[in-house]
Amino acid sequence: MRRSRSGQLELPLALRQQQVVGRAHLALEGTLITYTIKRSLRRRAISILVDEQGLRVGAPWDATHGAIERLLRKHSAWVLRKLDEWQVRRTQVFRWAEGECLMLLGTPFTLKLLPDRDDVRIDGALLRVGTARGGASIAKQVHEWLQQQALACFAERVSHYTRRLALDTPQVRLSSARTRWGSCHASGRIHLNWRLIQMPPRLLDYVVAHEVAHLIEMNHSRRFWNIVEDLVPDHALRRKELRHDGYRYLIV
Repeated sequence: MRRSRSGQLELPLALRQQQVVGRAHLALEGTLITYTIKRSLRRRAISILVDEQGLRVGAPWDATHGAIERLLRKHSAWVLRKLDEWQVRRTQVFRWAEGECLMLLGTPFTLKLLPDRDDVRIDGALLRVGTARGGASIAKQVHEWLQQQALACFAERVSHYTRRLALDTPQVRLSSARTRWGSCHASGRIHLNWRLIQMPPRLLDYVVAHEVAHLIEMNHSRRFWNIVEDLVPDHALRRKELRHDGYRYLIV
């Protein structure tokens, strides 16, 4: 089967030709839930995950629907609890108003609006945003500023990890996708979601190391994960944390 030509770190993982995705419904303890089933020729067991996309089930190609439903019922309390938490997360809305909190490399800054200025800058624990430019929204100004910080930071971190693997530093571009943290293209170009600049450095570095490893292995094989482990020994823990807390960095 034809493999994807680019390595991607996504929310969720990229749909490939050896996979098929569908939707299904089930009543759990009197609550009707909707979930996504992703079947794969490579998968050997049924798995359950609740992330930014809701409830997702990974299943072997020949797994029966009855087997999937039995597993969901077996873990119904966990599934319903996680879906309740997911509903709370997805209803959060960021207000571009004074006093709101934004993150830069895991550090919180309080938004302070200044009508007599037209720039964006950090001052202690404050992110001061000038509103003198009447035509530019606060959101647009902050996004542009965050993207400037992101490009400089990402280029440095990519260079750091490529040096460790004795590779040439690739071109780094910013992405605005809301379903993917990063991707590495067959041409050697790396795209990273600018919202990563809000994350603590340990999570940002995991994503960068993941994409740099794709410069050698354009897949998710055992060899690929060995490279990631050499770069970030606790990558599994960081990946789990990213899946659990990633939604926090998609609000802004």
